Amino acid sequence: MADLSIRDLTVEYSSGGYAVRPIEGLHHEVKSGSLGLLLGPSGCGKSTLLSCLAGILTPTSGEIWLGDDKISGIDGKQLTDYRRWKVGIVFQAFNLVPSLTALENVMAPLRAAGVGGRESKARAAELLDRVNLSERSKHHPGDMSGGQQQRVAIARALACNPPLLLADEPTAHLDYVQVESVLELLRELAEPGRIVVVATHDERMLPLADQVLEMAPKFADPAGGPERVELAAGETLFEQGSRGNRIYEVEAGSIGIFRALAGGGEEQLTVVPTGGHFGEMGPLFSLPRSATARAVEPSVVVGYTVRQFGERKGATYLRELVDDGPT
Repeated sequence: MADLSIRDLTVEYSSGGYAVRPIEGLHHEVKSGSLGLLLGPSGCGKSTLLSCLAGILTPTSGEIWLGDDKISGIDGKQLTDYRRWKVGIVFQAFNLVPSLTALENVMAPLRAAGVGGRESKARAAELLDRVNLSERSKHHPGDMSGGQQQRVAIARALACNPPLLLADEPTAHLDYVQVESVLELLRELAEPGRIVVVATHDERMLPLADQVLEMAPKFADPAGGPERVELAAGETLFEQGSRGNRIYEVEAGSIGIFRALAGGGEEQLTVVPTGGHFGEMGPLFSLPRSATARAVEPSVVVGYTVRQFGERKGATYLRELVDDGPT
């Protein structure tokens, strides 16, 4: 059986002239037959990781293995075969072809893979029966509910019997009643010989999962009180790409915030004056620091844990930061 192995994975890209790293040094294992969750709010790297697993996005460094097959770095026919036979994708917005019936939508990847019409039709009918939609096989997507469309999308993703099934926010467009049947189906599909990986912020999936990769904080703070740091002019407090658990407030002086440019060098984004705060996104979302913090003049900063900062600023203020997500 093929296990999924993610080894020291880093993804970096340029956004607005800046170097952005939504994933850095990630290690994770998912056993065959398991349902794995990527849990976290929007912007924390869940979809980026799914794109790497699907062979859509090439990571900057690190490796992804499905059993003895290395996924990262493949191209040409090898990549085409991987996408066709080894991985199935369930999209958040269903992505069904409106002009095709449910049966024809499920047949489509089989026909594209060169499977004959009779065999494709039989396989599609079998899969629609598995997702309890046999009676809707001749209906078009526009004539089905959101939950039914999602089950057709799942059947389509299973058409070529892939050992890896990826689902990106599969419950996002479903009402409360529809969600239950889709969650149960995803749980059933994590069977010997197949891995199911779901990216979601829906915590109702937690009891169903075999493994959870939290790509967001638990809001558990380390022990210790506020951390007071004195900095000389030009001294760096933290580097872009590093990890930390403190949100800082400037007690005296001023702190420059610098971001690395994709082509090399750096640009000053802002200067945080006395009384201002910075560095909240990394601790709030368990992400690497998105910029470097360096003293513009002799300065004193106080570092707070997430809980300490929330107590200082108020729970509403902290919740607004969380809801906004990382930028």
